[in-house]
Amino acid sequence: MQNPVAIIVGAGPSGLATSACLNQHSIPHILLEREDCYASLWKKYSYDRLRLHLRKQFCELPHMSFPDSYPTYVPKDQFLQYLDDYVSHFKISPMYQRSVEFASFDEEAKKWNVKARNVSSGEIEEYSARFLVVASGETSNPFIPKFEGLNTFTGEVIHSTGFKNGKTYCDKNVLVVGSGNSGMEIALDLANHGARTSIAIRSALPHSIAEAGQLGIEYVEVFISVAWWTTLCCLPRTVSSFRCPRSLHQNQVRRDPVLPALESIRGNEVVFENGKSLPFDTIVFCTGFERSTNKWLKGDDYLLNEDGIPKPSYLTIGRGRTVCIVLDYRGEVCMELAPMHRM
Repeated sequence: MQNPVAIIVGAGPSGLATSACLNQHSIPHILLEREDCYASLWKKYSYDRLRLHLRKQFCELPHMSFPDSYPTYVPKDQFLQYLDDYVSHFKISPMYQRSVEFASFDEEAKKWNVKARNVSSGEIEEYSARFLVVASGETSNPFIPKFEGLNTFTGEVIHSTGFKNGKTYCDKNVLVVGSGNSGMEIALDLANHGARTSIAIRSALPHSIAEAGQLGIEYVEVFISVAWWTTLCCLPRTVSSFRCPRSLHQNQVRRDPVLPALESIRGNEVVFENGKSLPFDTIVFCTGFERSTNKWLKGDDYLLNEDGIPKPSYLTIGRGRTVCIVLDYRGEVCMELAPMHRM
């Protein structure tokens, strides 16, 4: 291909959307992806019951709506089919197994220089372009907090990215750590499959529940179904009005369904900050990810903080030292393609 005008890092939904928009304007670019497929988080590292957590009209990518036959909250399989159709329709061609290790702006050449390791060959490949689109998101590397004695745990320890469904956990004592979207859904899935499920929550009211209550999002039903009898009186009226699934029988949940933060681990015993100690067969860490963008994006300290989160809420794209960022942690797409079109 001719010299690219832009380099896109990351072939998740944001990277695919950016590539589609550039293709629409016949702007040459390359799309680098460290995995062996696009949307790898959805294809390889997500649980079976996953659905889009927002209504489909808020999640569709540019220039292609979801089919009318799709439900309001699109399930994983249908979302992947939508992405497959999107990639095919817009002729998107990612370069797979390219792990970006370095990117910096050359002031003299007015271009971004990017170095990526070819995962297959181990060789370092170099690319340059006027624009850099960082579409690597915030789900780069699975994160498991360090707890005293974690290495002594005699059962199974997994991150949410390794969990598919609760079929193999029937009659087992399972602790879910974290009460975000993944934590609540996985806890419900485990309980529905007969696991004796507990969920450890650090804060009095999980952020995702507070936000859902304010917005009236139906997804809050997941949290109530796991811990409704202990927390219902503390939840906002907009939250407590949701029904609890009848499929969840009380004997499928431990006597202590909601627990405080972990303090330490001793063998199969987990000690919590309130001093209580309970045995578990499995611990599922739904504790999010560590961002890696700030480790390879060099020379632009105004863009990302030390945790890899964008500092400005929106970046105005200009000439010269330019970056298009598509990784706002609040879910906003921070990107402007018009300057590329004018080039």
